[in-house]
Amino acid sequence: MNRQWILVKRPVGMVDDSSFELRSGPAPSPGPDEALVKVVWLAFDPTQRGWLNDGPNYMDPVPLGAVMRGGGVGQVVASNSADYAVGDWVCGMVGWQDYAIATGQGLLGLNIVPPGVDPKAMLSIFGATGLTAYFGMIDIGKPAAGETVLVSGAAGATGSIAGQIAKALGCRVIGIAGGTTKCTWVTEVARFDACIDYKTDDVETRLRELAPDGIDVFFDNVGGAVLDAALANIAERARIVVCGGISSGYEVGEPPPGPRNYLQLGLERARMEGFIFLDYLDRFPEAFGQLHAWMTQGDIVYAEDIQEGLELAPAMLRGLFEGRNLGKQLLRIAPDPLPGS
Repeated sequence: MNRQWILVKRPVGMVDDSSFELRSGPAPSPGPDEALVKVVWLAFDPTQRGWLNDGPNYMDPVPLGAVMRGGGVGQVVASNSADYAVGDWVCGMVGWQDYAIATGQGLLGLNIVPPGVDPKAMLSIFGATGLTAYFGMIDIGKPAAGETVLVSGAAGATGSIAGQIAKALGCRVIGIAGGTTKCTWVTEVARFDACIDYKTDDVETRLRELAPDGIDVFFDNVGGAVLDAALANIAERARIVVCGGISSGYEVGEPPPGPRNYLQLGLERARMEGFIFLDYLDRFPEAFGQLHAWMTQGDIVYAEDIQEGLELAPAMLRGLFEGRNLGKQLLRIAPDPLPGS
């Protein structure tokens, strides 16, 4: 049987289970040049909330009545394709379901996990998370050794890697996260130089104390009041990387007001720029190689927040906006490895 979470209505506000319906039916059969994949791991990212809105985005909205879109990894359990052998691990957009059909590799296909790589690492350090952190920091932030770098969402999947990239390049790195546990992980495990707890600290005041000469690079995953606090403390020629705005909830309707301190961009001759990792397709091998090197050298570690059971999928997405996860939110929905593999 194939369980599938189907989008039945577009959420207004926070994602709740009523936007989806868990349905069961027969597992699909692979046709010519296709393979059947048993999904083992699902990954969750804030951007998935934006895909639920009926509006412009970098990917089309998930259609009503369709399986919820989501990245994951699984194993091939039947194959009519020369590209896939039974037992191969594959990664890509598998959707919130037990089984997916692999029709080919490439950007939108299901790609074979390279030998020696932990399959679920393809959902974090070697997936969209790591690529986003790499290109956002390297190409948009352009940190130089000795500069001060600020990262919001520093205990999240992308922010934690982005900050460690800056550390590997010789920068002083300050994180912003919520709660003692996360801030301790950011400084003691990810080895940031400092971490501000937005739940208890006055962020703007703490930034003045920690960075009296200003912030040279701000890698922002949050927006809102945190962005305002950072803008009030930028250095001359600062670079603000617009990676995400999780404080908005990515909801439909009237967007939250823009930053109060945006004129600091003019006064400090700073630059604020957005990007999408898909802009850098031709440079993915470069990013994979450098991320692997940093990880091998011990310059980058990554956290995984692992839960179990397909029935929890909507709650996992909602939890990203409630600050529940530390690192990459993953959901195991099948044994790992599969019997006989």
